[in-house]
Amino acid sequence: MPQTVRGVIARAKGAPVTVENIVIPDPGPGEAVVDISACGVCHTDLHYREGGINDEFPFLLGHEAAGVVESVGEGVTDVAPGDFVVLNWRAVCGSCRACRRGRPWYCFDTHNAKQKMTLEDGTELSPALGIGAFADKTLVAAGQCTKVDPTASPAAVGLLGCGVMAGLGAAINTGNVQRGDSVAVIGCGGVGSAAIAGARLANAAKIIAIDLDDRKLELAKTLGATHTINAGSGDVVEAIQALTDGNGADVVIDAVGRPETWKQAFYGRDLAGTVVLVGVPTPEMQLEIPLLDVFGRGGSLKSSWYGDCLPSRDFPMLVDLYQQGRLDLDAFVTETIGIDDVEAAFDKMHAGEVLRSVVEL
Repeated sequence: MPQTVRGVIARAKGAPVTVENIVIPDPGPGEAVVDISACGVCHTDLHYREGGINDEFPFLLGHEAAGVVESVGEGVTDVAPGDFVVLNWRAVCGSCRACRRGRPWYCFDTHNAKQKMTLEDGTELSPALGIGAFADKTLVAAGQCTKVDPTASPAAVGLLGCGVMAGLGAAINTGNVQRGDSVAVIGCGGVGSAAIAGARLANAAKIIAIDLDDRKLELAKTLGATHTINAGSGDVVEAIQALTDGNGADVVIDAVGRPETWKQAFYGRDLAGTVVLVGVPTPEMQLEIPLLDVFGRGGSLKSSWYGDCLPSRDFPMLVDLYQQGRLDLDAFVTETIGIDDVEAAFDKMHAGEVLRSVVEL
């Protein structure tokens, strides 16, 4: 039978979110209903509320989540009721050209649940990134559920569902940081801080954190940064070069996603080094750079989609590292809040006061 639960709804562009009753249908073929334990408040949720993703209001917000599978539909074999899972927004299809080539982390035909969750009056909801996890329960495609160690903290490991995985993967998967590399990370919010943690996991020799906020730079040190640069105190490129024998870093990760920060990454890398763009630009942003500079510096210019992760491969491994004390996911949880506190959490996030507020349900 369909269930009525609470969920955080964005009804109109820029309007404060509300907590309302929503209806969760029974899972159909290939679908699962998940009882949500915790869900992080991500910038993407704010972008949905502000109409920055699309205008398919009303939205059911939340996507960075962990919980327990309550029920599954026909044909679901990878997860079962009672499994503790981290949700992901890129359930791979297994049959597109990327999947057929053995590169499922690039899957070009990811999918979500086919059925719609609704308001009590029958209005269909658009779940954020196909998940909608600021809710007691949500309906997802079963492929969006990745089974992990059930003893792990939901508030911590749920963050792998988006921002933390994006940052870790930008360093480890996309940037291919190697032992002994020098790495610079521009922007030390949740994603950039995770990139710093990823560079430390990869045993980078020098990790340079760059931000305008000294509070974030101090936190970056606890996550693995060996050096910090306040971007407001001088030329960022020169500062990176000064810390790398005048050469620039082997890998520079732009976790901001603006033309000016990308140029800092481009010119702040060593010859034949790698630039990774993981911060998400807005549609109107344009980049102008001499093509000769692109040719003359060589190396790789990459963008990172969700940290080029494969959830079935990466989530269990990273949760194991967390359980072993080798990856401090707890450091990303600034505060835990209730479902009624999401709007206030948006304000704190916008002000740069938190890495993550996490809704516990």
